[in-house]
Amino acid sequence: MDQLGKCEANYVALTPLTFLKRASSVYANRTSIIYENTRFTWRQTYERCCRLASSLLSLNILKNDVISVLAPNVPAMYEMHFAVPMAGAVLNTINTRLDAKNVATILRHSEAKVFFVDYQYVPLAREALRLLMVDSQQNQTSQSPSAAPESFIPLVIVIDDVDSPKGVRLGELEYEQLIHMGNPRFVPTEIQDEWNPISLNYTSGTTSEPKGVVYSHRGAYLSTLSLILGWEMGSEPVYLWSLPMFHCNGWTFTWGVAARGGTNVCLRNTTAYDIYRNIASHKVTHMCCAPIVFNILIEAKPHERREFTSTVQVLTGGAPPPASLLEKMELLRFHVTHGYGLTEATGPALVCEWQAKWNNLPRDSQAKLKARQGISVLTLADVDVKNMKTMTSVPHDGKTMGEIVLRGSSIMKGYLKDPETTSKAFKNGWFITGDVGVIHPDGYLEIKDRSKDIIISGGENISSVELESVLYRHPRVLEAAVVAMSHPRWGESPCAFLAVRENEVGRKDDVKEADIIAFCRKNLPHFMVPKKVEFLPELPKTSTGKIQKFQLRALAKAFQITSTMEVPQHHEDQVLALSRL
Repeated sequence: MDQLGKCEANYVALTPLTFLKRASSVYANRTSIIYENTRFTWRQTYERCCRLASSLLSLNILKNDVISVLAPNVPAMYEMHFAVPMAGAVLNTINTRLDAKNVATILRHSEAKVFFVDYQYVPLAREALRLLMVDSQQNQTSQSPSAAPESFIPLVIVIDDVDSPKGVRLGELEYEQLIHMGNPRFVPTEIQDEWNPISLNYTSGTTSEPKGVVYSHRGAYLSTLSLILGWEMGSEPVYLWSLPMFHCNGWTFTWGVAARGGTNVCLRNTTAYDIYRNIASHKVTHMCCAPIVFNILIEAKPHERREFTSTVQVLTGGAPPPASLLEKMELLRFHVTHGYGLTEATGPALVCEWQAKWNNLPRDSQAKLKARQGISVLTLADVDVKNMKTMTSVPHDGKTMGEIVLRGSSIMKGYLKDPETTSKAFKNGWFITGDVGVIHPDGYLEIKDRSKDIIISGGENISSVELESVLYRHPRVLEAAVVAMSHPRWGESPCAFLAVRENEVGRKDDVKEADIIAFCRKNLPHFMVPKKVEFLPELPKTSTGKIQKFQLRALAKAFQITSTMEVPQHHEDQVLALSRL
C-alpha cells in the first residue's frame, strides 16, 4: 500500500476553526450568542470573526504573533477564539483575577502585539501598561547606544458592550470599530500545519518567570471532540458561560459549542441572580464551573432564584467537591459530572463518566462515585499512576498512591521560551502532572494529594512555594509554610503558618494577622492572599530540618472561614475610569 499517498482531498490539517465555518453553513440562522439584549446567529458570528481577522491583518499582525485579551465572558471574548487564529495569530487570554504586576509580566513574556481590554478592567490594564512602560524605558537606558531599543508595548484596543458602542477609547481603536472596518468576505488564513500554535495560556502569572503553555491546532481540535463526546453533549446545546473563557480557553468549549451548533449564553458576572436568571430565561442545558459556583447556587437568597423545570448538565473540575455538595446540587436540578485536568492538558483530561448500574445506588453513594476524577478523555492515548522512582504502575487497589502521568494529543506543545522546564515535564514518554492519586479496581482514578503543594482556590492554582517566598520577604518572618485549608465558597484557600522574629525589645506579639495579610495584598494577586494566618513559636520539622506540612494540614482543618461575595464595579464607574486614561 506504499503507493497510496496523502493529497489535499484526503488529508486536511486538524483545527477547531472548521467548526465555525461548518456552523455558519449548517446552522446559519440558529442563535449563536445571547448576551443580555444582544443576539447573533452563526452566520453573523462567522462574518464578525472574518471582519475582525481582516482588521487584525491590516494592523500588520503576522503569523504566530501573540494577541492578548483581558475580558470577562462577553461576545468579543468568544469571537476572538476564532478570529485571532483565523488571522494566523495566537490568542492569549489573561486571567482577570491577576494584579497589574502579573498582567504586565504576561504581556512582556508573550511579547503581545495587540492588547484587547474590556471596559471593566481598564484600571487594571492602565496600571499594567504603566509598569510595562517603566520596564521598557529601563531596558532602553541600560542598553549600549548602538543597541536597538527593545519595546514590548502592545497596541491597545478597548472592548465596550456591543449594544453601547459609544466610541470610548483606550488608545486609538475600539473593538466594534474593528468589526465595522473589517471585510465580511475575508478568507481565513489556511492552516497548513496542525502543529502550529493556536493559543497561549499561563499556568501562573505570579513570578517573573511565568509558564506559558502553548496549544496546537491539532491538540485543541482533538481535545474539543473528546470533551463533547465524553460529556455526551448533543446537538443544539444552550451553554451558559459560568466558567471563565480565560481558563484553558473555556476548557475548549469556546470551540465545542460551535461544533454542536449550540447557543452561547455569555455572562459578565458569575452571581446567583445572573446564573438562575439566564438558566430560566434561555433554557440552559449545559454549563461548566469550579465547585465554588455550587456554593453560590446553593446559598442563593430567595429573591436571587428562578424556577426551571429541566435538568442542567454541569461539568466541574478543580478542588474535588465534597459528596454532600454534589448531593445538594442534584436536588436543585443540576446533574454534575466531575473531571480532572490542568492547563498543560488543554483542560479536562479525565472525566468521571457515569455508568448505568450506579443509578440504583443510594444518593450518597452516587455522590461519592461522582467525586472521583474518573477515566481518560478519548484524546489521551493513556493515563496511569506510577511510582516515579521505578516508573512502574501502581496496583488498581484504590489505596496505593503514585504520581498521575498522561500522554496523548491534547497535551501541550510545551512552555513558551522555557525548554528546560518543558524537558522536565516530559519524562520517559509521559507528561508528569505532579499530582498524586490512586486507581480503583474499576479503573477510575482519584486524586489523593498534590506533590507540588498546589492549592486550588476557586479554580485558580496557587503555588504554596510562591506564596511562601513572598511571606519570607516580610522583615519579621522567620519561617513560613502554606497549606490548603477548606473554604465554604472557594473550595480551598491558603492558610499560612508563621514563626516570627523578635523586635528590638524582644517581643513577637506585635506582628498581627492583619499586618501579614496587608503585606501579601501589596505583593500578590488577591486570590493568592492567605485567608488565615496562624503564628507558632516554631514550625514542626523533621530531623533534617524539613517542615512537616502534614502536621500543619491537620491544624488547618480546625479553621473555618466565613465566605464573602465580591461586588463587581458598576459600568458607569468603569467608563469614567476609562475616560481618564
